[in-house]
Amino acid sequence: METLQRTANRGSLSTGYEIDNSLKFESDNSEYLERTQGTPDSRTTGSVSFWIKRTEISSAAVQFAFEAGNTDNDNGRIFLRFQTDDTLRIAGGSTVFRQTSQVFRDTSAWYHILFVMDTTQSTADDRIKLYVNGSQVTDFGTKNNFSQNDITGINYQKLSWGRSHVDSTSYSNMYLAEAVTLDGVAASPTDFGEFDSDSGIWIPKDLSNLTFGSEGTYLDFSSSSDLGNDVSGNNNDFGTLGNIAAADQATDTPTNNFCTMNVLWDNSFTTFTEGNTNVDTTGSGWMSMASTFAVNKGKWYWEFKTDSGNAFVGITDAEDKFVPRSPAGYFFGWNDNAGTNSLGMYSVNGQVYNSPGGTPDGTFFTTSDIIGVAVDMDNHRLYYHKNGTYAGSMNPAAGTGGVTIPTTWPSGYVYMGFSGFNGSYAVNFGGYTTISISSAVTDGKYGNFEYAPPSGYYALCTKNLAEYG
Repeated sequence: METLQRTANRGSLSTGYEIDNSLKFESDNSEYLERTQGTPDSRTTGSVSFWIKRTEISSAAVQFAFEAGNTDNDNGRIFLRFQTDDTLRIAGGSTVFRQTSQVFRDTSAWYHILFVMDTTQSTADDRIKLYVNGSQVTDFGTKNNFSQNDITGINYQKLSWGRSHVDSTSYSNMYLAEAVTLDGVAASPTDFGEFDSDSGIWIPKDLSNLTFGSEGTYLDFSSSSDLGNDVSGNNNDFGTLGNIAAADQATDTPTNNFCTMNVLWDNSFTTFTEGNTNVDTTGSGWMSMASTFAVNKGKWYWEFKTDSGNAFVGITDAEDKFVPRSPAGYFFGWNDNAGTNSLGMYSVNGQVYNSPGGTPDGTFFTTSDIIGVAVDMDNHRLYYHKNGTYAGSMNPAAGTGGVTIPTTWPSGYVYMGFSGFNGSYAVNFGGYTTISISSAVTDGKYGNFEYAPPSGYYALCTKNLAEYG
């Protein structure tokens, strides 16, 4: 059985075609998009293409990415959803037509998924085709087929992204980009992407030459005031925006992938939400969490806010034996214990713990404060500000003050992160965030922040990493 995931797109390549926006879906907020279809060109043939970055895995509930149709039987409904074991299921009513052996557990990357329906095909297995990142999936744990020329739910009555409208439940946690449906068209992967000649990674391409059919749709999420806007030329807008707001538009896309918190280090005491930029902690010990990206060179900036609870905020070596792998009891800096390779500024007293050669004072912070973290991996220095004012003599622009990042840590790569105790926390790596941004300053490239990053410091996204990391 295939258990390894196919190589996903981490957005680190310059493709010549740029995707500017995605839409963040959060199951806790019951977020979804829906439209009522007109009369389709075909109910035997159609295609569904989308880019997805998952933000919750191994969940207690299934997560619907897409559904078409409005009748709970095999001929009146078709859907794609992620199962609780992270496989992908294609089904109608009682029949599972395809369920992958492959699992989808990489929350640091984007997947391109193409589903093609054509029941007119004489070969049974050709009536449903699934492609992931440009390659056809042929290894299935479950496989069944429609009869030839069967009527299906494709293009029929209703379309939904982010939930099942038939069940009115099972919402999804994801970033979604380039969401396309084709009416009466059995598409090929090369209609949507191509393999990069140097890396072999599947990358998106311009969709302006697609044939959509009369009920086809194309959502690019470029207008925050009209996130259901269909740009296919058909004006088949998604008129129902279930709890979707302008703030759900994101700049995290397949062509510029942003860092988030890493849900793979989830445990029973942590809950990740809002595109993995918010984390709640419970339990009797400190819970430690790290980012999806690690760096060993360059200068990087991010922001942190505690909405409740105390925190240590800082960095950890990628091979630290305690953080974030320990489920409880350890925190960034771990009480100045030399056994842990991490640095963390404590909200209560502003002390930076585990700082070698003496601990420069940081600054205490509370729920009203935004902490800026500037990480200089070229000169191995760590800086903090509170609401725009750097602590003590710290001056990252001048390269003075700050905390020494040891060069003796095992891997030389550091994750951004924090430890929390019975609290709620938010991060901003420059992409999607729930931290209120009033000034909307940038890193001069792609990241948006409340406070201006120091000169030469950049947001953690793949375009910046390709240039500066």
